[in-house]
Amino acid sequence: MEDKNFGLNDIVEMKKQHPCGTNRWKIIRMGADIRIKCEGCGHSVMLPRREFARKLKKTLVKHEE
Repeated sequence: MEDKNFGLNDIVEMKKQHPCGTNRWKIIRMGADIRIKCEGCGHSVMLPRREFARKLKKTLVKHEE
């Protein structure tokens, strides 16, 4: 099974890549909604937590505190 644990400032990979061609996203806000920012073009997207968890493929880089 893939690692579905995620936290603030983690770099994640989604099931579908962004139209810019990059599939690396940084989690920049967490709550009931999660805002992620594309590492390629800087575009940010807000998704409900339930939808984000469904579309998440895996965590690439865990943020170290």
